[in-house]
Amino acid sequence: MVHTGIGNIGHLLIIISFITSLMAAFGYFKATNNNEVGKSPWISFSRAAFVFHGLSVVGVVVTLYIIIYNNYFEYHYAWSHASKNLPPYYMIASFWEGQEGSFMLWLFWNALLGFIIIKTNRKWEAPVMTVFAVVQAFLASMILGVVIGDLKIGSSPFLLLREVLNDPIFLINPDFIPADGTGLNPLLQNYWMVIHPPMTFLGFACSLIPFSYCIAGLWTGRVKEWVRPALPWTIFGTMILGTAIIMGGYWAYETLNFGGYWNWDPVENAVYVPWLIMVASIHTMITFKKSATALKTSIILVITSFILILYSTFLTRSGILGNASVHSFTDLGLSGQLLIYLMFFLIISIIFAVRVWKQIPSSEKEASTYSREFWVFIGALTLSLMAFQVLIPTSFPVFNKIIELFGGISTLAQPANQIEFYSNSQVWFAIAVALLSGTGQFFFWKKMDKEKLIASLTFPVLISLLLSAVIFIVAKIYDPVYILVLVAGMYSIVANTKILLELLKSKSFKLVGGSVAHIGIAMMLIGIMFSEGYSEAISRNTLLISKEWTDDQNQTNIPLFLNEPSFMDKYEITYRNELMKVNDIPGYVKKSNLNNTEDPYYKVVKQDIVVDGKTYAQAGDTVYLQSPENFYYQTDYKDLETGKEFTLYPRIQVNPQMGDVISPDIKKLWGRDIYSYVSVKPNFEEDIEWGEKEEIEVKAGQRFFINDYVADFNGLERVERMSFATLGPDDVAVRANITVYAEDNEKYLAQPIFIIQNGQVGKQPDVIKEIASKISVESINPDAGSVTLGLNTTQKDFIIMKALEKPHINVLWIGTLVMIAGFIIAVRRRYVEFMQMRDKGVE
Repeated sequence: MVHTGIGNIGHLLIIISFITSLMAAFGYFKATNNNEVGKSPWISFSRAAFVFHGLSVVGVVVTLYIIIYNNYFEYHYAWSHASKNLPPYYMIASFWEGQEGSFMLWLFWNALLGFIIIKTNRKWEAPVMTVFAVVQAFLASMILGVVIGDLKIGSSPFLLLREVLNDPIFLINPDFIPADGTGLNPLLQNYWMVIHPPMTFLGFACSLIPFSYCIAGLWTGRVKEWVRPALPWTIFGTMILGTAIIMGGYWAYETLNFGGYWNWDPVENAVYVPWLIMVASIHTMITFKKSATALKTSIILVITSFILILYSTFLTRSGILGNASVHSFTDLGLSGQLLIYLMFFLIISIIFAVRVWKQIPSSEKEASTYSREFWVFIGALTLSLMAFQVLIPTSFPVFNKIIELFGGISTLAQPANQIEFYSNSQVWFAIAVALLSGTGQFFFWKKMDKEKLIASLTFPVLISLLLSAVIFIVAKIYDPVYILVLVAGMYSIVANTKILLELLKSKSFKLVGGSVAHIGIAMMLIGIMFSEGYSEAISRNTLLISKEWTDDQNQTNIPLFLNEPSFMDKYEITYRNELMKVNDIPGYVKKSNLNNTEDPYYKVVKQDIVVDGKTYAQAGDTVYLQSPENFYYQTDYKDLETGKEFTLYPRIQVNPQMGDVISPDIKKLWGRDIYSYVSVKPNFEEDIEWGEKEEIEVKAGQRFFINDYVADFNGLERVERMSFATLGPDDVAVRANITVYAEDNEKYLAQPIFIIQNGQVGKQPDVIKEIASKISVESINPDAGSVTLGLNTTQKDFIIMKALEKPHINVLWIGTLVMIAGFIIAVRRRYVEFMQMRDKGVE
């Protein structure tokens, strides 16, 4: 049965949310022009309209999740992003895998934040919520799914499959429903993908609040007053978006195999750039609150950060980066609508700013070199240049489209080596930021002149140089650029620690947020320098693995044959087995102990699965695999210096959407990470060249040899069902049971099948890669009571592995936590300050 009712409800709720957002925008607009506050008529009307809008948005979210959760695959969105085998938490992730779901998530966060603004700041409610409601109308239009002639407004997530796919099956049966969906991209089936996107879109939503206050201030003539209520939200939004960026980086670090946490992918850049501008805006807003300067700069930066959020949305969802980024969405025909969205707010912002620009106060006096205003301006300028150095090359595809639109030809291309291109430039900005964050803090808390500055900086400079010199010697840092990075980072840590201790000594606990955040950022810089600059391949190799590989690839990958120890740096490493993850069974299960069924999510156990003395599955049991596309490769490490041992399980994911995805496994040590992944894993069943077949005749209970391994033939048993053939009443299939004894007291069960179907003989060999053998039943000899087995052997199963050592990467992750702690302290301080002033009647 096609569940059209719930989709109609969802689509109706989208329409209601769109209309009520327009009603709220109009009502708040009238209230602003009438200077209404509190329970005035237009305010009450608008508040009710926005409440209905918010409830409609929640209803849309709930409706779509019900469709996904209940596997209503008659809906295109559910069919495209979900499947019956997804657990509930990955169903949540499938909600925002598509464009429509991500817009709904953004819409939801905005609605929630709008309720908070209404509740906490009544004096600013009308103008701020006007902007909020207009933004909500635009976002709701992105999922409206209304077609008027040739005009398409939005893409609805409630379209039926038959309305999207032009498939003949729907001509035959309009009510056809697929048995299952295509499922969530296996690469996104990761716990970070459950929390990273919501955090990112919460950061996007938070950028709307300072923007709304800024536009409201420019609109109503309160060009200075908007800064106080906007500042805590700016800090909070920056913290949230920064945390989301780090989450995405950590997901990439443990899921992808490019060897790090940041690849300068255009989609990564599109979020990184507005975050830098948001950081700059925090500092200029604080400066204005302290000295009544930098207001114009704050206005420009706040507007720019929001416009860049919209621009990043255009970049990632218009399809314009389709050839430049593996993370971008495909074009749903909404690129024109996204462009209108972007240009509308850009033009409106410029109009509001230009209209009152001359009325905005600014200091006529030139800032002294020893003033906080000068250093904050330099810092904001550095962060802005840092952002635009990334933004311009990232936007090359956009420039090409614009030039082509006017009949020109443009061949601007993304950097060939984007990591090297961006890193070589960004490192100098990072050095400057570290130096400025150390020096600038002194100007925030003291009036400075030349003598005071020298006195204040002497101790941090000497200590940071001394500590850096010790690290140079111990860590053997000789690269001049890395030396500068280390000195700048240490200087920022020491200088901010000095300020922090002074604040703690004076019991000014609420003022320490900035120093703590700066210490965290400096630690991150040092951690990045060590973990990326001194990342070293320990899988050194002198053999030629492939003529198609570069010298570096051949020299940094090593072949590992099954159960044969090899040596890598100071480690003895042994490839033990290919494994799979089976639900409700701890650890991993050998792939060779699982027979396929018609359903890839279910396997039949060949031998009892026993873990720590407990039997979790017996031979012949059917077990469930939530992710049958994932294969794990057990590699045992032994430190030859200390004797300590550990095991890693790097993964290869068979991913039809993106090709095979190689994921590392990481051993986290205090001073470094051992980061290893399987570069190549030949398909043992398909890619291996087998030796000449040997035939032997055996009887039940007889012992024989397979590739120098002892084996017992345990007899034949009839098979009633098979995954590769359907048996008729006159067909016969039997399975041989052969136990093979291998190294380390391991036993393997081979079960080749012999079938007679429609008078034809068929054979299904069994491959045991652990002993590099393929076994088949060639014939059954009833008169002799024996069977003839075919034995093929080959080289041992192997993998090609790459392992990196990433020193001091924990400094990066610890620095991240310290930075977030600093932001939390700063947010609390600014919010308490705002609430106190609000209660005094100053908003």
